[in-house]
Amino acid sequence: MISRIDHVSIAVKEFDRAHDFFKKIAGIVEGASAIDSQLEFKWEIYSAGDLSRLELMHPTGENSFLANFLSDKEGGVHHITFETPDIHKTKGRLDEYQIPYFGFNDSLENWKELFIHPRDAFGVLIQIAQFHPNEWLHPEENLPRGKKWSVEDDGDRILLTVAHPGGGKVKLPLDKSEVERLIRDLQKVQ
Repeated sequence: MISRIDHVSIAVKEFDRAHDFFKKIAGIVEGASAIDSQLEFKWEIYSAGDLSRLELMHPTGENSFLANFLSDKEGGVHHITFETPDIHKTKGRLDEYQIPYFGFNDSLENWKELFIHPRDAFGVLIQIAQFHPNEWLHPEENLPRGKKWSVEDDGDRILLTVAHPGGGKVKLPLDKSEVERLIRDLQKVQ
């Protein structure tokens, strides 16, 4: 039902200040972003390290759905997003266990979602979404399309980079003896 936690979303009053803060402490890399004029908010997805994701959200108008959330604070965790391979199966499972949800939307090709209200999820707003993670990341955070790994000479070691199924890539430095063991292990399973 759930593949993984994709990201934590933080709502902030001062977007640029929050962006600079997370850039300094985590070296975040910008990914997809958009402004929703109907709901009056801006969002941007960031990558931090190999597999961590963070979303910053900011109201863009006084009628933003974030206004009430931020009425008495500068910012805070707004929701946690779980990835699912099949939103309809997830919805069916929630129905089966009588877990209430709202905001079900499967009308977009590259993003399908639903939400579980904090009162039904121990104080946390949960977003469950079906999507292709690589589409939301900066291209530098992904291997080229169709490529599952790359190998680079990095001086005294080899850098093995592997595409992660949750989007992005994982870099693994290997010394010469580790490379030799990896080759032997791969040859054993051929």
